[in-house]
Amino acid sequence: MLALRLTRAARLAVHLRRLLVAVASAGTGFLLLCALGHALSHPGTPGTSALRLAWCAAPLAASVQLAVAVARTDPGTRPRSGLSAIGLGPARLLAVSATTTALSGALGSVAALLVFLHLRGDLAGGPSLAGVATDALAAGQSLPAPAVLTLLALVPATASAAVAYTLRPRDPRRAASTAARGYGRFGAYGWGKARETFGAYGRFGARWTGERAARTAAPDQACTGSPPAAEGTVLTRTDTPGPATSVSGGPLPAAAAGLPTAVAGSGAASSGLPTDGSGLPMGAPGFAAGGSGPAPAGGPGGQSWDGPAAGAPAPRPQNTTVLPWGVTALAVGLAVEAYTGDAGATPSAGVLIGWALTAVGLALAGPGLTQLCGRLLQAARPGALRLLAGRVLMEESQRVGRPLGVVAAVAAAGYVATTVYDSDGPAFGPLSTLGALLVAGCTLATLLTAAVEAKHARAGATDALLRLGAPPATLRAAAAVRAAALLALFGPLTLVVAVLAALPLSR
Repeated sequence: MLALRLTRAARLAVHLRRLLVAVASAGTGFLLLCALGHALSHPGTPGTSALRLAWCAAPLAASVQLAVAVARTDPGTRPRSGLSAIGLGPARLLAVSATTTALSGALGSVAALLVFLHLRGDLAGGPSLAGVATDALAAGQSLPAPAVLTLLALVPATASAAVAYTLRPRDPRRAASTAARGYGRFGAYGWGKARETFGAYGRFGARWTGERAARTAAPDQACTGSPPAAEGTVLTRTDTPGPATSVSGGPLPAAAAGLPTAVAGSGAASSGLPTDGSGLPMGAPGFAAGGSGPAPAGGPGGQSWDGPAAGAPAPRPQNTTVLPWGVTALAVGLAVEAYTGDAGATPSAGVLIGWALTAVGLALAGPGLTQLCGRLLQAARPGALRLLAGRVLMEESQRVGRPLGVVAAVAAAGYVATTVYDSDGPAFGPLSTLGALLVAGCTLATLLTAAVEAKHARAGATDALLRLGAPPATLRAAAAVRAAALLALFGPLTLVVAVLAALPLSR
């Protein structure tokens, strides 16, 4: 019920994206039903029917990718602060998103079934088709209900499972430390920040932290007027913002607590900053307005002083280690296509496997290539325009790189199909054209949806630049530079992959 209410209350752009998912599900379901009809019409050639069913994996994967991209940009299921108190935590929002995707896919599957039955003539007023359409529709034969339900439920179930896996709640992982391990005293545990040699703990004067801090704070005591720390006091530092304390419980001087001189005591008044009567400047981070203690977490606009808001998603890590694996998968895919392809026959299962490996390789290599493109834009003493475009490309490499790689693979496959198979191979029928249009449309829609998601993700940075006085024409020029740079990198790459894939078939 909650998923239905969120679906009804969504904006027009969200409804259009969900309608695209329903259309993709309808096209894929219709192709699956046509594969079933061909198997019923030709019981003596199960291999050909199985190959038709295998080629339906391409539109199925494209539809699932589009469904995941649409679910990521759905504002109704985005985690927000305060929703957990009313029972809408990350797991509940994940279930709502998966249910919404399943409803869109089920709507498309029902539409595909109705169109299929209408073309077969099972419904009232259905047309009587003859020729090539009869082979795929199995007109005049009864359809097995379990097989029809299984094929129609394949797209909604796969898309819903992919959305649940992609949007699952993740615990923030601490970055791995690259510093060398420090071997501390006997019984010490963990990674020490400073290396301690054997016997350093018991050396004369090694634990005089209080006197050392008092000597360090001596130059600032004249300005702050604070008494020195007692001898033997061990300084402590808390993780939460607020005044530092000692083990004995008393407050520490400002210099020992790590505060600037202008913030503590009379230094605020001497620096000309407005104070709140307690010696602290008004709006000082880490302190309340009255100066009585630490301020609650969160600053103006819901932003905390130590990072973004609590409900904001964590930025994706810049991971380019999969680039070699993408190049490897691309090379293996091209090799499989070269050994199994035949220009004078129908594309076999080996060609399907080869193109699948090629698409996976380009999808894995896409983020690394996008980040490389951003680095190249910032090379050779860049100006403000190139620097802004390059930094945005590096930040959005994980979000936009994979759809770009898939689009490059689909474009290369279309080039090979139109230059090799169209001239010497069998003619493409209406179902092959439908499948090609479905795959191309889903990949392009996924790329545009990822671009919209990236635009929403950097909305805060764009607003900050506009507040700082950056002209909107500069931001539009930076977007044009990013698009031109990506086209200059992925265009020749697509052409090279297409030529390498078509070279063995043209001999």
